[in-house]
Amino acid sequence: MTTHVTIIGAGLGGLTLARVLHVHGIPATVYEAEPSPTARSQGGMLDIHDYNGQLALKAADLMDEFRGLILEGRQAMRVLDSDGTVLFDKADDGTGGRPEVQRGELRQILLDSLPAGTVRWGHKVSDTRALGDGRHEVTFADGSTVVTSLLVGADGAWSRVRPLLSSATPEYTGHSVVETYLFEADTRHPAAAKTVGGGALMVPAQGKEIFAHRETGDTLHTYVGLARPLDWFAAIDFTDAAAARALIAQEFGDWAPELTSLITDGDTAPVLRHHYALPNGHRWDRVPGVTLVGDAAHLTAPNGEGANLAMLDGAELGDSLAAHPDDIEAALTEYEQAMFPRTAETAAEGAELLEALLSEDAPQRLVDMFTGHDQTR
Repeated sequence: MTTHVTIIGAGLGGLTLARVLHVHGIPATVYEAEPSPTARSQGGMLDIHDYNGQLALKAADLMDEFRGLILEGRQAMRVLDSDGTVLFDKADDGTGGRPEVQRGELRQILLDSLPAGTVRWGHKVSDTRALGDGRHEVTFADGSTVVTSLLVGADGAWSRVRPLLSSATPEYTGHSVVETYLFEADTRHPAAAKTVGGGALMVPAQGKEIFAHRETGDTLHTYVGLARPLDWFAAIDFTDAAAARALIAQEFGDWAPELTSLITDGDTAPVLRHHYALPNGHRWDRVPGVTLVGDAAHLTAPNGEGANLAMLDGAELGDSLAAHPDDIEAALTEYEQAMFPRTAETAAEGAELLEALLSEDAPQRLVDMFTGHDQTR
């Protein structure tokens, strides 16, 4: 295949695609809006699953590098009730198929695996348009353009490539998360550190939850979830970190102090993240010369699968293009026909999980899921 592949977005999906194409000797260029690979924090921990994310890394020939990133012990999981009662506690015995790594380190091994110049930083897309015969023009914010016969949107929730294929737009799920960090937790925040343990902590309740994860060293990353409308959050001044933290903590006023300290003792300003989703089962009719991977194609509320699916999308698209070097449309059709049902199933499971986490009997439903006794599935 000699067609140059144009990829928009240097997230995990776009970079996995670029890497798999490189393994097969297919040229590609990735255009990324951020000015550099260190322009912003890449988020927290990711569990990379043996049934999707790790398959993508095998296709990318990066499993050895991946194994070097794994944080031992982080697959431990505990579920607590809001009063601090431990309902479920599973140690990491090394046999789980979902090892944890830092997202930024995973992205870096993908970047390091690509030829110099593959990623063009500081290229924010302002518009895309079809030129006919499967060709598309991409216009960047600085006025420059590129024309391509194979365009892949790996540009996330608010994709500028998606409108070429679909009129769907993400809608608010009714759920948002506030993030904060506790540093040197074992010495500075011992009660919280002991409560979280060596891996992940989940404390679900009706309409709210606290999740926390032990990251590299003794850093705790807290995710405080609330099912509230957008205007409820808009009334909070997040530029006043202390006041915002106090208002969020008020929603958990009757919870155990070792849990609420994960909010009130945060060492960083709270960061608000609204959750949006595309319609479940989002798909499109085949349009010559263009397709989507990752959140651009199938944005859902966070369910632990997003990064894994994006990487698998990239790997499978790369393999399909390599398998059909003289027929781009056959490759894109093969990729989409496998991707659509897979992601629809995952989105449905994620919606079910979110409903369970926010339900009246949330703690027990979550424990039932983990122990295999959930009768609703």
